[in-house]
Amino acid sequence: MSVQNVLNLIKEKNIEWVDFRFVGLSGKAQHISLPATEVDEETFVNGVAFDGSSIPGFRGIEQSDMVMVPDTETAYVDPFTAHPTLVIMSNIHTPEGDRYDRDPRSIAQKAEEYLQTTGIGTQAFFAPESEFFIFDDVRYENGMNKSYFEVDSEEAGWNTGRKEEGGNLGYKVPVKGGYVPVAPVDSQQDIRSEMCRLLAETGLRIERHHHEVATAGQAEINFRFDALTKTADNLLKYKYIVANTARQYGKVATFMPKPLFGDNGSGMHVHMSIFKEGEPLFYEKGAYANLSELAMHYIGGILYHAPALIAITNPSTNSFKRLVPGYEAPVNLVFSKGNRSAAVRIPIAAVTPKGCRIEFRTPDSTANPYLAFAAMLMAGLDGIKKKIDPRALGYGPFDTNIYELSDAEKAEIRSVPGTLDEALDALAADSDFLLEGGVFTQDFIDNYIEYKRGEAKAVAIRIHPHEYNLYFDC
Repeated sequence: MSVQNVLNLIKEKNIEWVDFRFVGLSGKAQHISLPATEVDEETFVNGVAFDGSSIPGFRGIEQSDMVMVPDTETAYVDPFTAHPTLVIMSNIHTPEGDRYDRDPRSIAQKAEEYLQTTGIGTQAFFAPESEFFIFDDVRYENGMNKSYFEVDSEEAGWNTGRKEEGGNLGYKVPVKGGYVPVAPVDSQQDIRSEMCRLLAETGLRIERHHHEVATAGQAEINFRFDALTKTADNLLKYKYIVANTARQYGKVATFMPKPLFGDNGSGMHVHMSIFKEGEPLFYEKGAYANLSELAMHYIGGILYHAPALIAITNPSTNSFKRLVPGYEAPVNLVFSKGNRSAAVRIPIAAVTPKGCRIEFRTPDSTANPYLAFAAMLMAGLDGIKKKIDPRALGYGPFDTNIYELSDAEKAEIRSVPGTLDEALDALAADSDFLLEGGVFTQDFIDNYIEYKRGEAKAVAIRIHPHEYNLYFDC
């Protein structure tokens, strides 16, 4: 969409405000709104100034001035605002006009540019399956003398005996019993359908939605794959629309990986493929799971670099509460064409050559999608360049139930890091593949590790309620 087309859209839709957005290190969208009357062609050239020192992980106060440069291709009308508002994503530049090396969106674009320079392919496609919970009530507090969280859902399995409903209707979702039941057990068909309607209105192609495995309103909506940066843009739009639709229904949505103890967490399984001039590169009929050798080497890069990669794809302390055995969690650094406990799965049902892809199941939605997708592509490309064969390194294929293997057999399988600090240690030791082509910079990686270690320390030094169960009467 050209600048003139955006200006025309502002007139056609009687837009009153233009909401310029960017994404910080955490992956959360930030925004500044300008009156539509103040937006002209120069706005798209000169950008919109903001204070970078107020964005965690960006700039110090001595270098606070930064500029959002709008990307007209991302424009859509906000479906929630009372005053007609146009949303536009932006890249971050310095006041001198240079692309900012710590801007996640720019890093994603550099990864796409790097792919083309390698000669391996011309486009990388991504499709995330971002799961979430829809709760009716969320309460939490951390103080000197108290620390707790409490969530509730009318469909939760723990509410079979609740009297406050004015007559308990009895249809509740059991723990681990929420995968695709019909109504009235699935009480959230309409809210998910409304989310899909709004997503479609804003340009996403919706493929399906359904209730997920966990109790208490776990859900999944799938939208169509696209190129790397575009998919990251779409994921931010997806999370924005999911959260605000839930709010309109008097509920709250969260993409937190493990909000409930003892039931499945929410992942963000990411499907990936590479094309060259419109031709798929991952397909080879008759090979294992119909995967080409190039695709095998891509898997090799993902699994070889997985411990470091997980510092970016699973960047929260809560991520590692999900990555535990027994909840369909992909904790094993192996590949398989069916096993959902494997970090990499190859979908084989109803797959065409152009639909041939790999699925990295470990990530979750606390990841900044621009950084996560870029890092996955860089790991896969490193595997292709170095011809890393996952079969030769003992990464599979594992098409049996890994949980039924003997302890000795399990000991031969690498697992994901157990904590955020372990993942950050792995990233510090293995980051050269991210630096290729100047996609990531050493400054970015050092800053990222320092920022995330601060989060890990903030959690580690706080008193956990379970410690009272363990130690109070010592």
